[in-house]
Amino acid sequence: MAQALEAAATGADIGDAGRAGYRVVITPAGRRIRAIVRGQSIADSTDVLVMHETRLKPAYYFLKDDVAMEWLTRTTHRTHCPFKGDASYWTLRIGDVQVDNAAWSYEEPFDEAAAVKGRLAFDWDSVDTWLADDDVLAPPPRDNTPARANPFVDWLVQYAWRATSLPDAVQRLADVLVVNGMPLWRLRLLIRTLNPQLFAETYTWQQGADTVMRVQVPHERLHSPVYLNSPFALIIDGQGGVRRHLDGPRPQLDFPVLHDLKAEGATDYVAMPLTFSDGQINIITLVSAAHGGFSTAHLGQLYEILPSLGRHLEALAQRVSSLTLLRTYLGASAGERVMSGLVKRGDGSEVNAVIWFSDLRDSTALAEAMPRDDYLATLNAYFDSVAGAVLDHGGEVLKFIGDAVLAIFAIERPSDCTGEACARALDAVRDAQARMAAVNRERRARDAPTLTFGTALHVGTITYGNIGTTGRLDFTVIGPAVNEASRIEDLCKRLDEPVLASAAFARHVPGAPRSVGRHELRGVAGVTEVFALAGEG
Repeated sequence: MAQALEAAATGADIGDAGRAGYRVVITPAGRRIRAIVRGQSIADSTDVLVMHETRLKPAYYFLKDDVAMEWLTRTTHRTHCPFKGDASYWTLRIGDVQVDNAAWSYEEPFDEAAAVKGRLAFDWDSVDTWLADDDVLAPPPRDNTPARANPFVDWLVQYAWRATSLPDAVQRLADVLVVNGMPLWRLRLLIRTLNPQLFAETYTWQQGADTVMRVQVPHERLHSPVYLNSPFALIIDGQGGVRRHLDGPRPQLDFPVLHDLKAEGATDYVAMPLTFSDGQINIITLVSAAHGGFSTAHLGQLYEILPSLGRHLEALAQRVSSLTLLRTYLGASAGERVMSGLVKRGDGSEVNAVIWFSDLRDSTALAEAMPRDDYLATLNAYFDSVAGAVLDHGGEVLKFIGDAVLAIFAIERPSDCTGEACARALDAVRDAQARMAAVNRERRARDAPTLTFGTALHVGTITYGNIGTTGRLDFTVIGPAVNEASRIEDLCKRLDEPVLASAAFARHVPGAPRSVGRHELRGVAGVTEVFALAGEG
């Protein structure tokens, strides 16, 4: 019987378990096993199976009829093993003792663990006393298979840290899997992001491909049938993982992607949750096209390093997320500068730039007349038009100040790049006005008030860096040129002009911009000549 159970547990791996360095063996305990907590017998049986797994403590599996289930409450927690299956969990409560997820069961195990189907095991340390017949059991040692038998452990320690990006990490992981005999045809990593536009990014290594392919997954994809009918939706929802053998006479093709993979010649599909330290669930998938697919030994070796591998990948993913958040909240250039180490108060530099200042008209009246959600939607439509145009024409949005937009178009070489930066800024103004016209057509169609905005353009030298208090810094632009641009924008409403520019900007505009006079600007010494840009509005 022991040999039969061992074969059921290890399948084709029994013969090469010692060489491969990972095995699962299930044998009868051969004695009456009892588990005692606070004087209560929570499990008592002469029909107990013991699972021996490489470098883990043995686990005793009881029939549920031999377990005092009244002390257990099922939880929503699940874990996934690529060769045993999905484990469901129970919390143990006796008197003042509560041990979360103290017991587990493989209710629909894979073939390798079929012998323990429906049986229940307890975490050794959640039980006060273990008895075999009438003997107290000492804590069992872990399986003593040496760690060096797993080639991926050495790679994880010696080489995995050298990856400089997630695509690089995926390439390196695929390389070491293949070199060590895993019949890998495709490896895919899904990493969730902190990005207002993206839910996740996938990185795919394919046998024969030159590079790792990166694909962005927008939030909208979560509502698509492709996602909802995929293993990814199940895993992200915390329901474990997926293992499907695709060869054989009756493969289980319960996801559309499995039909596609089988048509391409795949024989085995494994999708596992990859959990980061904050509980975020990501996904790693492996596909084989070899006869028989993956062995327990190979999957066991990968499964063994998965938590540590996850920390390596988390560090790389956090760098991507940090840069994304910095770019989102500070702007692309400011985000890059902060990420590169400009983090102290006073860090910064002088930059020559076109300074853009836009302001939504009558925003106070709109806010008072509209429900909050409608007003926020209105503001976002305005920002999409104005800030979206700035970004699409190579500018950088530095700040949203209420309903105002502060942006710059950097000038790398003032001697020969100022005109080009001014041209991009002017193109952005025209684009913003065209976008706003489209927004207003839609608003008029539903009898909503139309939106107007003023824009000021100026050229000058600004200070670009960290200001504030030591506990709360802002990476922004300051200086007289910024103040002058803001004051010029104030004139737009008073002069009923949609776009005004300083002389420093107007001299780079083709044609003859129309002067609207010389004006005193609050906080600016002397008088300033201001120009309305022909053809705007």
